[in-house]
Amino acid sequence: LKMEGNQITLDSFAKGTDNPAFSFEGEKRHYEECGGPCSESQEERREGEGRFSSYCRKALQPAAKAKHFCKAHANVLRRVILGLLGVAYLCYFIAACYLNFQRALALVVMTAVVAFFICWDLFKKHCGAKVLLLLRPVGKCFQKSWPWLKWLLWVALLAGLIVWLVLDTGRHPEQLISLGGFCFLVLFLFACSKHHGAVSWRAVFWGLGLEFLLGLFVLRTTPGTQAFQWLGEQIQYFLGYTTAGSSFVFGNTLIEEVFAFQTLPIVVFFSCVMSILYYLGVMQWLILKISWVLQVSMGTTPTETLSVAGNIFVGQTEAPLLIRPYLPDMTLSEVHAVMTGGFSTIAGTVLGAYISFGIDAASLIAASVMAAPCALAMAKLVYPEVEESKFKGKANIRLSTGEEQNILEAASNGAAASVGLVANIAANLIAFLAVLEFINAALRWFGEMVDIEGLTFQVICSYVLMPVAFLMGADWADSPLVAELLGIKIFLNEFVAYQQLATYKKNRLMGLEEWDGNRKQWISERAESITTFALCGFANLSSIGITLGGLASMVPQRKSDFASVVLRALLTGICVSMLNACLAGLLFVPTKVGDCAMFFSTTNFSSTSYTMYTCCKQLFASSVLQNGTLSFTGSWAEQAESMSWLTECCVYYNHTSC
Repeated sequence: LKMEGNQITLDSFAKGTDNPAFSFEGEKRHYEECGGPCSESQEERREGEGRFSSYCRKALQPAAKAKHFCKAHANVLRRVILGLLGVAYLCYFIAACYLNFQRALALVVMTAVVAFFICWDLFKKHCGAKVLLLLRPVGKCFQKSWPWLKWLLWVALLAGLIVWLVLDTGRHPEQLISLGGFCFLVLFLFACSKHHGAVSWRAVFWGLGLEFLLGLFVLRTTPGTQAFQWLGEQIQYFLGYTTAGSSFVFGNTLIEEVFAFQTLPIVVFFSCVMSILYYLGVMQWLILKISWVLQVSMGTTPTETLSVAGNIFVGQTEAPLLIRPYLPDMTLSEVHAVMTGGFSTIAGTVLGAYISFGIDAASLIAASVMAAPCALAMAKLVYPEVEESKFKGKANIRLSTGEEQNILEAASNGAAASVGLVANIAANLIAFLAVLEFINAALRWFGEMVDIEGLTFQVICSYVLMPVAFLMGADWADSPLVAELLGIKIFLNEFVAYQQLATYKKNRLMGLEEWDGNRKQWISERAESITTFALCGFANLSSIGITLGGLASMVPQRKSDFASVVLRALLTGICVSMLNACLAGLLFVPTKVGDCAMFFSTTNFSSTSYTMYTCCKQLFASSVLQNGTLSFTGSWAEQAESMSWLTECCVYYNHTSC
């Protein structure tokens, strides 16, 4: 049924026809019917419209000319704007250095790094081909000498490593245990290899070598230690800005007292920032530079290397998105490497949450960076390449980018995407902690049936994984607690394990007594460092489903291939984190205790700390009781206030001298 006149019909509504009553033609008919101004002649109206169009064209001519000029001289204008911005930054940089160079030192380092890479890119673009042409004769000569030069280089490196280990472990013999654990884990993974005869030892040795050099730089050199400590401090300051948003939404009381409102907003903030960095291309640039180093040195394919490098910054399901177009054609060895990279590292979004627990930021960042070459090396050891890769020797792999139109959309999408992650973390914590409590209750019940008191999941893990913890370098007394944390990480998740590690660290820094009866309240600083590296990875049973679900959603036709290698990748990822922990144990340098007499003379003994605990233990160890008289040995004998300090120490700690 259709209605007459200007009324809209159901048919026209379904077809999207405009209502003529609201159209320009409808307006004209309305004016003609009303007999008012509509009674003007058709010619006059046309003349009026023509004059109006002419005025509009004249008014818009300057804008059109400006637009045409900008299009014609776009490159020149771009260079002028960039030049002005460069001059403005140079003036700012000079002013900052002139006013306070020490304060501007971080700015100088960042500027130098960016300037180096810009100059390097310009050099490659304009002079790269000429330089390669000039160096071609040298390259040919080097290739002829490489067969014997390679062995000479390996012998020199091996001899240097042995000499360094002998000299270094002579001062700290306990480091030899970590070295033995490192060798054991590598041999264990080789025993689990899919194709023993096809192992690319170049990838294995280069990967382990890069991991060792990174660890040496971060943990032993002063510039490396200071750089990563500075970076960790800046990240902590940066994450502190989360409070501005979370306190406005939830209030100060909730964010100070409730874990969910204290820690989880950091994930939202970090996800937002990562999305902005992806939109600006910063993350792609970083990933490309890191993957280039790994690819050139280890000889791996661009696709697997990009994914593993991406895992330093993003999670196990986000990193494969970088190489999504290439996943259907990747070999099983490459797929295994992609999965291993995801299991061996943690995402930047949860990194902030772990730092907020109190875990050392520098160690977490170092563990993530060191895991990349190690994961790639161990992946090629466990599942060597036996197929012909379609990407071998391919020069360029295009990185996928976001579809956001501007930086505000990128920030909004990043924050919105984190909602699922936050909900997933909260739900997993509720579920896993509840399941853990149920398992412990069940185990206690079964244990009581045979007169075994206090049987829990943590106790079982502490006994089963205790040898592994000891091989990583933890003291035998600390090994049960380290093994307990390893078990929680593997069978539950690393979030729960880091929470417990943070509790141990807090107890140590508060200066609590090491033993409370038969229960150890904290682990040593060395064991803390080893455990931080060992827990830094998504290698747990629940991650199997996350990895399979993420990859299968991208390439559904390869679901069976993914399922066939995921368990090997999980085992490799667990061992990669342990290898990092062994290296941390090998390179760990104990923190030197300062002058305890100076510390005691300046403290008021109102509260305890780890420094007070250490100094009190030194004081207790130097006390000697002979014939009912208490005396002191060593430097403490020269201190007149040693007895009063001992009295103060006895208030907080128990000792026979008290």
